[in-house]
Amino acid sequence: MGVWLGLNGLATYGFLAIAARSVGANRYSALSALWALAFLAGPGCFLPLEQEVGRSLAARRARGVGSGPLVRRAALAGAVLAGVLVIAVLALSGPLVDGLFDGQIALLFALMLVLVGYGFEHLTRGVLAGNDLFGRYGFLLGGEGLLRLAGAVVLAAIGVATVGPFGLLVGLAPYAASGIALFGRSGLTGPGPPAPWGELSSSLGYLFAGSLLAQTLVNAGPLATQALAGHGEGGAAGRFLAGLVLARVPLFLFQAVQAALLPNLSGLHGAGRHAEFRRGLRRLMVAVGTIGALATIGAAVLGPWAVRLLFGDDFRLAHRDMFFLALGSAVFMAALALAQALLALGGQRRAVLGWLSGVGAFALALLIHTSLLLRVEIAYLAGTAAAALCVVALLAKPLRTAGSAPKSDLFTPRSVPLVIEPTEL
Repeated sequence: MGVWLGLNGLATYGFLAIAARSVGANRYSALSALWALAFLAGPGCFLPLEQEVGRSLAARRARGVGSGPLVRRAALAGAVLAGVLVIAVLALSGPLVDGLFDGQIALLFALMLVLVGYGFEHLTRGVLAGNDLFGRYGFLLGGEGLLRLAGAVVLAAIGVATVGPFGLLVGLAPYAASGIALFGRSGLTGPGPPAPWGELSSSLGYLFAGSLLAQTLVNAGPLATQALAGHGEGGAAGRFLAGLVLARVPLFLFQAVQAALLPNLSGLHGAGRHAEFRRGLRRLMVAVGTIGALATIGAAVLGPWAVRLLFGDDFRLAHRDMFFLALGSAVFMAALALAQALLALGGQRRAVLGWLSGVGAFALALLIHTSLLLRVEIAYLAGTAAAALCVVALLAKPLRTAGSAPKSDLFTPRSVPLVIEPTEL
């Protein structure tokens, strides 16, 4: 998993860098809006479905029960959700094309493609995880990034300088990667007893809300920059995304830790080993704080040079810009780690409040009147800080009472997500 995540990260950097150099900073801003929307609505909406499919399918396998009805029920839920999202995109097509996509209708089609594609991909990932096929799961993750990169290399080689074809690569990659990951595999599901909606967890709604709000917080920056850009600021969103993907390197690597973090914390809580739970959380937060501080200093010093090296001379950011972006990403990583502890104690509803406070703080901070990039950067930091502080406040009482109060007085965990994805870079 770690190897494939690393390959996916490198391939994603390669795709974004090639696209930026091919289309230029102004046109790249429209592609950055598509990128942010795709990974806000895609993982934000469908990741909880993947988590619950993986959990429920694994439980059925442990009992020797076929999972066919469960997967069909999950596929129906995913199809309905994808349909609702596509209808919403069509209803908002005018503002999307004119306000975010710079008149590029191809990006609208790419967005609809990627929404349906991520529904299919996350269902596939849930089935693979539930069958303990993590090699294929990792291959799917890495394959999606590598396919996008290969397509970008071809487009650049033939001299494509418009964003539409690069946007279509974003939309088509989930289908191709999922198909390749499933190729040659049979018997992943089988006949079994009917699957009631409750088998996909009564807390699915809270997981969905929390995931969508977290993705909104971490992906809203490029969208806000593009929407607020005035005359002469056409390339601001592209430069913002270029800096953000570099500032998020520690956050991206943190995904490998997350795969084991929540199950481990949930296991300690379930076994009543509360002192170990607290010690493990303290050590995790010390590590997150240290890595975040070092990453922030490194980004502030070397970030502007690294952005120009990777994306080209059109993508210029100040040291201050990289400082705010890296600090916001470090604080988000801390909020994410704390939220995993809250989920391990069964606090799905409270986790939603934490992310909601972050999104609210982001929106309020956008009212500050200053330069465009600084305005969005301050909003990003304010939102992540508000989410982290709120989660700390919500976590304090259950951490104190764990081990001394009856389990009925604590949250009742209903599900254990396999991976919580904060972002795709």
